Amino acid sequence: MVICLTGGTMPERLAEMLLDLWTPLIILWITLPPCIYMAPMNQSQVLVSGSPLELNRLTEEQRILNRSKRGWVWNQMFVLEEFSGPEPILVGRLHTDLDPGSKKIKYILSGDGAGTIFQINDITGDIHAIKRLDREEKAEYTLTAQAVDWETNKPLEPPSEFIIKVQDINDNAPEFLNGPYHATVPEMSILGTSVTNVTATDADDPVYGNSAKLVYSILEGQPYFSIEPETAIIKTALPNMDREAKEEYLVVIQAKDMGGHSGGLSGTTTLTVTLTDVNDNPPKFAQSLYHFSVPEDVVLGTAIGRVKANDQDIGENAQSSYDIIDGDGTALFEITSDAQAQDGIIRLRKPLDFETKKSYTLKVEAANVHIDPRFSGRGPFKDTATVKIVVEDADEPPVFSSPTYLLEVHENAALNSVIGQVTARDPDITSSPIRFSIDRHTDLERQFNINADDGRITLATPLDRELSVWHNITIIATEIRNHSQISRVPVAIKVLDVNDNAPEFASEYEAFLCENGKPGQVIQTVSAMDKDDPKNGHYFLYSLLPEMVNNPNFTIKKNEDNSLSILAKHNGFNRQKQEVYLLPIIISDSGNPPLSSTSTLTIRVCGCSSDGVVQSCNVEAYVLPIGLSMGALIAILACIILLLVIVVLFVTLRRHKNEPLIIKDDEDVRENIIRYDDEGGGEEDTEAFDIATLQNPDGINGFLPRKDIKPDLQFMPRQGLAPVPNGVDVDEFINVRLHEADNDPTAPPYDSIQIYGYEGRGSVAGSLSSLESTTSDSDQNFDYLSDWGPRFKRLGELYSVGESDKET
Repeated sequence: MVICLTGGTMPERLAEMLLDLWTPLIILWITLPPCIYMAPMNQSQVLVSGSPLELNRLTEEQRILNRSKRGWVWNQMFVLEEFSGPEPILVGRLHTDLDPGSKKIKYILSGDGAGTIFQINDITGDIHAIKRLDREEKAEYTLTAQAVDWETNKPLEPPSEFIIKVQDINDNAPEFLNGPYHATVPEMSILGTSVTNVTATDADDPVYGNSAKLVYSILEGQPYFSIEPETAIIKTALPNMDREAKEEYLVVIQAKDMGGHSGGLSGTTTLTVTLTDVNDNPPKFAQSLYHFSVPEDVVLGTAIGRVKANDQDIGENAQSSYDIIDGDGTALFEITSDAQAQDGIIRLRKPLDFETKKSYTLKVEAANVHIDPRFSGRGPFKDTATVKIVVEDADEPPVFSSPTYLLEVHENAALNSVIGQVTARDPDITSSPIRFSIDRHTDLERQFNINADDGRITLATPLDRELSVWHNITIIATEIRNHSQISRVPVAIKVLDVNDNAPEFASEYEAFLCENGKPGQVIQTVSAMDKDDPKNGHYFLYSLLPEMVNNPNFTIKKNEDNSLSILAKHNGFNRQKQEVYLLPIIISDSGNPPLSSTSTLTIRVCGCSSDGVVQSCNVEAYVLPIGLSMGALIAILACIILLLVIVVLFVTLRRHKNEPLIIKDDEDVRENIIRYDDEGGGEEDTEAFDIATLQNPDGINGFLPRKDIKPDLQFMPRQGLAPVPNGVDVDEFINVRLHEADNDPTAPPYDSIQIYGYEGRGSVAGSLSSLESTTSDSDQNFDYLSDWGPRFKRLGELYSVGESDKET
C-alpha cells in the first residue's frame, strides 16, 4: 500500500512513522513528492521506494511474490494545529495494492473525529481535516481504516488502526497562574539575598521545538532586584536597602517562550516586595528638656507627665524602657513604660512639700529593649533627656504632731480633769489657726470633751474600768480660715484600774454536811473574785465575824491557791434539831486601801450513806417510810385532780350538745307540717282557717330563752299582741313579726325559713299553689320567676338550683 504525505512533512517525521513497521524496510528518498510504498514481505524481501513508475513495476513483481495476507501496513499521520485555510487541509492518502484502479474499491474511515473532523474520499483515499484543530485541546486522534468492495461493501482486508497526531505551533503565551505575588525580605539585607521565585506555564508542547521554553526577565524593579532567567529566582540587587527610606517595591516580571528569541510570546506578572523591619535605629527624645508642674497635695501614684523617645523602627524593635538615672528627685518620683503609646509616665512616689523644696531635676534615659547585635556598631541604642518638675503651693489640711495618740486615765478621775492633749499645725506659709473638735460618732455617750483652741481632752462623765477599758475617739482639726481643710486623728484612751470593788464569792455556794460526818472533815471549798485588776494579781484574806470567831460548829482554813476550806469541828449533827446553818465569812483584798465584803455560806445537814454520799437533806424524809418525798406526792395529787377536771368537762359538753338551743314546745307550728284537705278560697279568703295558728305560742310574750349563749343585753319582755281575729290583715301580721325578729337580741344566730300562706295583695304572679297544676314538677319551667322582680329573685335561684340537681 502507498501512503502519500502532504504539507511538506519533514523526513524525520516519515522515519518516525516507518519505525513502527513489522518488517525491515529500505527507504530511498527521491525528489518527487514523498510517497511511501509499504507491503508485507518475507524476511529476505526488500521494499524500495522511488518514482511512480518504479512503484508500478514493483507492484507487478510483488503480485507474483506476495503471499495471501493483509495487503497494507501503516501507522500514523500528522497535521498542523490552528490551520485555517480556505480549503480543507490534506492530511494523507490511503491506497491499497488491491486497487487496480478500476474504482471498485471504497475506503471507509471510522474512529475519533471521523466524519466530523476528518473526511476521507472513498475513491481516492484522501483524508482531509475539515475543522480547525487545537493540540492543547486534543493532541492525537485514533481512527480505523478499511478497504471494502464498492458494490457489495464486503471487506477486502481486515480493518487497520492508525493515529493522526496534531503538530504543535507556538500559539499559547506563558501565564503566571499564581500571580500577582507578594514577598518580604528583611531590610539591610546583603547583596544577592533570595526574595522568592515565581513560575509561569506554557500550554504548548514542551517536547517539540522551543514553543514552551521560557526565559524570565524583570521589566520594572531595577536596580533593586534581579531574576535568574531560567529558575525565576528573585534576589536583591542592592545591599542595605532601608525600610525607613522605602518600605515597598513593585517588580514587573516577564516570561517569554521560544527561548526568549524574537517572535516568541510573553506573559507578565507583578511582585510586591515589602521590606521587614530590623532594629537598626536607636530611640531619640523629641526634645532634650521637659518641664512639668505639680501641686504639692497631689495623690501618690498620680501621673505628673509623659516623655517619649521616638524610634523609626516598628513593633518590638521600637519598644523602649525608661529609667531615672540621675537627679535630686529619684526618691520621690518614678517612671514607667507604656507599651501601647511607647512613652514614659512619671509618677509621684512620696508626698511633696512646697515649703521644704519647690523644684526637682531628673535625668531620664530611654533604651531599646530588643537590640540586634548585627547593628550594635552603629552606636548605643539609647538616649537621655532632662526633666524639671516645679512644685506648686496648695492649701493643705492641718497636720497633727502624731499620727495616733495613746492616753491613760484612772477610772476615779474627777470630772473635767485633763486627760491629755493633741496638737496640730497648718503646714502652709499663711499658717491658719486650728480649731479642734470630737467626732461624736465615735463618742456617742459624750464621755469626753476637748478644748477647741489648745486641743486638751477632759473627762465629761465618770468612768468605770469594769465596764469598758478602752475608749477610741477621733479628733478633728479644722482650719479657721478654710473650713474645708480638715484632718482627723485617732485617740485611744485606756482606763486605769483603782481598787473600787470589794471581793465576793465567785458563785453562790451551798454546802452539805453529813450527819455521820467526822470532825475536821472539809465541808466546802470556796473561792473569791474581784472585779478590779491589780498589777500584782489578787490576794484575798478570809475571816469569820468577830462574834463568830469561837464558832462551836465550823472553822475555816486558807489554801495556797487563794481559796478557802470550811471544816466541821465535831460530829453528831442532827437535821431534826437544826437543818440549816448560816456561816458569814469576811473577804478582804490587798488593794490600797483594802476593801472587804461579807458573804454568807449556807450549810445544810443531810442524811448520807456509809461512804458519804448525800441521800436526803429534808426533814420530811423521816415521815415518808415508803421513800416518796413531799414534792412527788404533790405532783401525783395534781395529776389526779387534772384528770377529774377533764372528765367533768367532757360529760358537761356531751349533755350540752344533746339539748336544743331554743326552748320551744313540741307543737310549735314552725316545726310541724299541717295539712288541709280543702283548697281554700284564694288569697282574699281569711275565713277558711284560724290565722292565730301561725303564731308561736312561746313567742306571744316576745321572749325566747336561749341555752347556747348568754345575751349581752337584757331583753325586757314586752306585752305581746292578743290573738288576732280571723279578719286580721295577714300582711300587717307578718311585718310585725319580722320587725320583732330583727330587733330581738335573743333571736337564733342562724337563718330560718318561716313559711306563711299569704301571698300579699296585688301579686302579679298569681297563685303559687300547685293544687291546680296539671303537670308534674319535672315539667315545670321556673325561668319566669326571674322576671317578677327583685322579691322573687332568690326564689328563682332556689328553683333553678333544684332543677339542675335533678338533672345531675
